Amino acid sequence: MPRDSSTPTDKSIFNTRVLHLRIKDKHAAVLRDRAMWTNQVWNYCNDLQQQVWRREKRFLSGYDFAPFTKGAGKEGIPLHSQTIQAISEEYATRRKQFKKVKLRWRISRGSKRSLGWIPFKASALTYRNGQLWLSGIDTPLSLWDSYGLSQYELGAGNIAEDSRGRWHINITVKVAKTAQTVGKGELGIDLGLKDFAGFSDEAIENVEAQQFYRDLEPKLGTAQRANKKRQVKKIHAKIANRRKDFHHQLSTSLVKRYGAIFVGNVNASALAKTRQAKSVLDAGWSQFRTYLQYKCDDAGGWFVEVNEAYSTQDCSACNARSGPKGLKELGIREWVCSHCGTVHQRDLNAAKNILRRGRATLVVGIPVL
Repeated sequence: MPRDSSTPTDKSIFNTRVLHLRIKDKHAAVLRDRAMWTNQVWNYCNDLQQQVWRREKRFLSGYDFAPFTKGAGKEGIPLHSQTIQAISEEYATRRKQFKKVKLRWRISRGSKRSLGWIPFKASALTYRNGQLWLSGIDTPLSLWDSYGLSQYELGAGNIAEDSRGRWHINITVKVAKTAQTVGKGELGIDLGLKDFAGFSDEAIENVEAQQFYRDLEPKLGTAQRANKKRQVKKIHAKIANRRKDFHHQLSTSLVKRYGAIFVGNVNASALAKTRQAKSVLDAGWSQFRTYLQYKCDDAGGWFVEVNEAYSTQDCSACNARSGPKGLKELGIREWVCSHCGTVHQRDLNAAKNILRRGRATLVVGIPVL
């Protein structure tokens, strides 16, 4: 039978998004209980993987765990079979990602308790009358539905607890692509600490580094010394929310203006182990790059993360490596190329080099923007 031409079948006309909604606090007790059982299944998979490795020197996939977890619900574990499958599949994915035989144990009690987490598959979730019904939980979950879930086809996701003990549900949905205004420029971005971002486009000014943590550090220290744990968590959440808001606004404005964005791959995790750790973590470079990437993908623009090695030392005019080198010359903000005589501003020069390298990574090049 021929397909109905009016029914969209091309996956390329849809975008996948994750909706983040808060669950009402009255469900916290039952969710904590299910999260404890989730930890037991995770730890079982972790232990089983180690035993198989010792005996057979092989890794288990999510499918391989299925025979070992089959019938767990009948033995008293109050989790739906699909939730147990989702846990084992997630374990296999993370073990492969981190390339380890053994992952961390999930702890259910004490000061080192793991934050609650309950994964689910699409077929285990139903939305009716403003509430969510999740297989394995007898009562419907009430939530603040700010998106209008009734208009979406709900996919897989998870329920997660934050550091303040509040529960949220993260659901993947498919959203039809709409015609969006894509920027017509191209931009290289050099991420830093003095200036959060330096740009290759001289028409826009560098963005000054924000002090999200340091601004609230005195209040945080006072609360910590007074052992006010709830207030400490509240301040940490406020810092994180301010950082997210800054990253969202900046990334959105750049994606609307530029159709191709290239960012240096500054290693935040390595710098977080140095004396600059507090400033590096406060900047949140990785989060900003993540926001840029998914917004570019959603808008149909280019996003490329390029190697930024020697980007501050290479002359963007003649490509000679004549710029300031090492930590001793880190404070030099302007310099003159000894080969061609071009005067450079440090961040602008680095951003231009990142832009040039980004263009080179595109196999077929990019059209005139």
